[in-house]
Amino acid sequence: MKGKQLRLLIGATLLVAGGLAACGKSTSSNNSGQLAAKQDVKLSTKSEVTTLDVSKAADSTSLTQLYHTQEGLYRLGKKEKLINALATKTTVSNGGKTYVFNLRKNNHWNDGKTVTAQDFVYSWRRTVAPKTAAEYAYLMAGLKNYSAVQSGKVAPSQLGVKALNKSTLQVTLSKPVAYFKLLLAFPTFFPQEQSVVEKYGSDYGHSSGKTAYDGPFVMTKWQGTDQSWTLAKNPQFWDKKTITLKKLNFQVVADPSTGLNLYQKKELDATTLDGTQVANLKNNSDMKTFVGGTTYYMQMNQKRVKALKNLKVRQALSLAIDKKQLAKSVLRDGSKAPLGFVSENLTQNPKTKADFAKDAYVKDGVAYNLTAAKKLMKAGLKASGTKQLDLTLMADDTSVTKTVAQYVQAELQKLPNVKVSINTLPYKTRLSRSNAGNFDLVISSWGADFADPINFLSLMSTGNTNNNGGFSDAQYDSDVKKSENQDANNPTARYQDLVSAEKRLMTQQGLVPLYQPATVEMWNSKVAGYVWNPAGMSRGYQWMELKK
Repeated sequence: MKGKQLRLLIGATLLVAGGLAACGKSTSSNNSGQLAAKQDVKLSTKSEVTTLDVSKAADSTSLTQLYHTQEGLYRLGKKEKLINALATKTTVSNGGKTYVFNLRKNNHWNDGKTVTAQDFVYSWRRTVAPKTAAEYAYLMAGLKNYSAVQSGKVAPSQLGVKALNKSTLQVTLSKPVAYFKLLLAFPTFFPQEQSVVEKYGSDYGHSSGKTAYDGPFVMTKWQGTDQSWTLAKNPQFWDKKTITLKKLNFQVVADPSTGLNLYQKKELDATTLDGTQVANLKNNSDMKTFVGGTTYYMQMNQKRVKALKNLKVRQALSLAIDKKQLAKSVLRDGSKAPLGFVSENLTQNPKTKADFAKDAYVKDGVAYNLTAAKKLMKAGLKASGTKQLDLTLMADDTSVTKTVAQYVQAELQKLPNVKVSINTLPYKTRLSRSNAGNFDLVISSWGADFADPINFLSLMSTGNTNNNGGFSDAQYDSDVKKSENQDANNPTARYQDLVSAEKRLMTQQGLVPLYQPATVEMWNSKVAGYVWNPAGMSRGYQWMELKK
């Protein structure tokens, strides 16, 4: 997620079939005597909107707007709970490969036309069509004939999705996909109004007036490059009675100092803080911390550096980095030391409800032990026939990542016969070099697109395009494949497969988890009902309301 180019290995446990909980929020607090008369909020975002085209949106800001201006089959509630949106009933058959969705008949596009099953068919076919070049098309890899459509061997009309009638959508998968329903809450799977897309062509989604909306809000005052815009309540939305807010006014605020100043002047109802601000405001009751769904980690290029093929060398590099100190004393922004590659607060054990990261925890994979690290490095260098290990650490040129890189450099150079230099680059350049394997060590990050461990673990499978360091382990690959195939319809067995894979990754030190970043924000105490989810970039502004 967030600009990454994953080619996901789709598969796994079948989610519970059947209808989901009724949509909408609790109305217990919807008392006019408790609510402010003016239901307008003022919010900030770090970057501008790139596009409102469902097929092409890939950045956090654009996806956040789509969550609130469009409606799909499901929504995500608190703790990634799936809530019926346009789907009123779901039937799963054929061993988890066929889904039939009964759609509500009372939702409309902002032009008054009814949202139909064909709107989903058109949208999904358009996203998978090669000419669209949709960055998130890979999320549809579980659909029947996806690969053939993507490669141009068959027409998009052969994709495993069709409208049985105006209000019945049928989806056919190539094999069971455990998290398929979670994917359906992601904007890439939302419907599109074909007549509007075709009317505006290449201009579609690049201004508020050249976009179709079927969600809680419509965007206004946005011409494609504006640094501010407004989401206004959509009178055509089927569930408009549960939407309390009238307007959400967004403005781009890249600098945390500017954001805090605007917040203190009451020109913003929420703003994001940096590490220094967090330390200075730690006792302020307006401060909220959100952690989960993202991990920063260091990849080690085993293809390029002979010594990095040695397990002891990789273990030494990990043990030499004090992750707790990095989070608490260097970043100082609420970030946490990682328990492993898969982040905390993402998913739970289907039986015990324990956090996956805790179930899969391997202490030595993320611990700090400089004494042990020095011994391992000496032994590893000797075994690999290397006298001096000269490494370059590549990282993005953002202020935070530069700070992390400098800290990692200092920690690693405490090891015998190890020298580390730093190469900071713009994100796109760094990503290109990472993908090409042009690095020794590189600081990477991954934020979950959906709440399932496979979204992380598939990255390190042999041959995955995000496995830039060339980690390859037969047992690890076997565990991942089992979760996608023979255990796909067994939630407990699949969960254990993924736990085993994570433990193997950490035991073999396929990468070095560095920290779980925190998003720390100031929130006006009058704002209630906000929902944050750690995966999928879902921010539930539609449930917000302003108290007196």
